[in-house]
Amino acid sequence: MTNFWDSEVWGFINVIAVLLASLIAANMLKRSVKFLKYSLIPTSVLGGAILLIISSVYEIITDGILFNTDFFGGNGMSTMENITYHALALGFIASTFKSSGGKMSKKRSTEIFNTGVTTVSTYLLQAVVGFGITIIASLILADFFSAAGVLLPFGFGQGTGQAMNYGNIYETQYGFEGGKTFGLTIAALGFLSASIGGVIHLNILKKKNKIQLTHADDSTAKAENVEGDNEIPMQGSMDKLTVQLAFVAIAYLLTYGLMYALGLLLPGMKATIYGFNFLIGVLIATLVRVVVNKLRIKKIINRQYINDFLMTRVSNFFFDLMVVAGIAAIRLSILEDYWGIVLILGVAGLFITYFYNRLVAKTLFKEYEQEQFLMMYGMLTGTASTGIILLREIDGEFETPAADNMVYQNFPAIVFGFPIMLLATLAPQKPMLTMIILVIFFAVMNLILFRSKIFRKRKKKQ
Repeated sequence: MTNFWDSEVWGFINVIAVLLASLIAANMLKRSVKFLKYSLIPTSVLGGAILLIISSVYEIITDGILFNTDFFGGNGMSTMENITYHALALGFIASTFKSSGGKMSKKRSTEIFNTGVTTVSTYLLQAVVGFGITIIASLILADFFSAAGVLLPFGFGQGTGQAMNYGNIYETQYGFEGGKTFGLTIAALGFLSASIGGVIHLNILKKKNKIQLTHADDSTAKAENVEGDNEIPMQGSMDKLTVQLAFVAIAYLLTYGLMYALGLLLPGMKATIYGFNFLIGVLIATLVRVVVNKLRIKKIINRQYINDFLMTRVSNFFFDLMVVAGIAAIRLSILEDYWGIVLILGVAGLFITYFYNRLVAKTLFKEYEQEQFLMMYGMLTGTASTGIILLREIDGEFETPAADNMVYQNFPAIVFGFPIMLLATLAPQKPMLTMIILVIFFAVMNLILFRSKIFRKRKKKQ
């Protein structure tokens, strides 16, 4: 019989409460401490850092793990890893349910396509450089996991959830001890890179009088419609927010069902299949949205049930929870032998992401070069929200197409980026072959990205 005062009953609730409390504390610090207010560090990252510091001090003093105490049900670390894993997919599913907007011009379609290709090219560059660093490290350090550097694009380019997913695959399937913590730490360094690189770049532009800063907290960015045409009421027989959560939950339930079936068909790839929970979730959410739209067209459903404003709030909630839980789940003690390599990866990730995206923005997005660069650099070192934070510093009203590029580039990015996820599982088995494929893939993507410049030059020569 379960007693309501047992730690198992309260553990999960206490973990959630502490994570949300850390977000409130971080938000208060950001608003009251001037340095933090203008540091561009996302509140979720600061909240996770607060919990990481507290748990690290606790471990030094007691030699125990704070989140594995009875207060957190005895397995709080596992709970936070589960939250990070699920929140990634739930956030993407909520984002997918949002409407895709109206028709676009050929120029805008090209810019969105180029943004998606830039995303994948940056992933590949991060993978090549990160993998190269850890291959060299494995030749120097005995028993070091040579494929660890492949976690760089997942930590920097895709954020906390994917970094933990692939760190877990490397840990459970290939024996990389501390793989999850390694991936989470790389993701945390990515957020710091976004803040450090972003602040330096903004200050350089400000000194050259090229921009006028409009700090994110002070700007009044365009708001989304709280209620669109022919939508269900905000408070009907079922609350409108509850409806949005129901759609997300149904899509994730179907996602689990599909992953379960694929796991039975391909038992040897079960870890990889469940690592793709966010991608399968996006595909399922897209299908559900198509079905709902078809039912509306055929008048079987007469009202609009999905609301973009509320889906954005749901998505942002899950992403905030993912980041704070992911950083809080880091155990610094596990990485004591690898800190040098981790820092080298972090610094390398910062520089290559910064300079590559500067080149792309300067070459292909001349009309809004700085806005495109800051959005891409923030997104490819942190998450989409980090990109928006940097963008809002100089484009508080989203007057340039940079924010739309980020939203709509997901489809080409997923199509071209999917092979990277498969290559990540090949890397531990055949490192040199994987490296060769990554380099060739990077070259091909750049040929596609700079096609207008390359082929124009050839035509002129002819």
